[in-house]
Amino acid sequence: MGEIKKSETSRGSWFKGLQAEFRKIKWPDRQSLVRQTIAVIIVSVVVGAIIAVLDMGIQYGIDFLVNL
Repeated sequence: MGEIKKSETSRGSWFKGLQAEFRKIKWPDRQSLVRQTIAVIIVSVVVGAIIAVLDMGIQYGIDFLVNL
């Protein structure tokens, strides 16, 4: 039958709703953002080191079994 098209009013109301939702966001202050960023970097480095140690251990074990 006929196509259903989005009207400009529905788009406009959608963008107004989106804008209203963005106003509700409580953005972190600079000090909090810096602390969280440092925490993420430290955790990433620690997890990376753990994965590297596990990888080396597994590789050593595989090499040991292959060279028996």
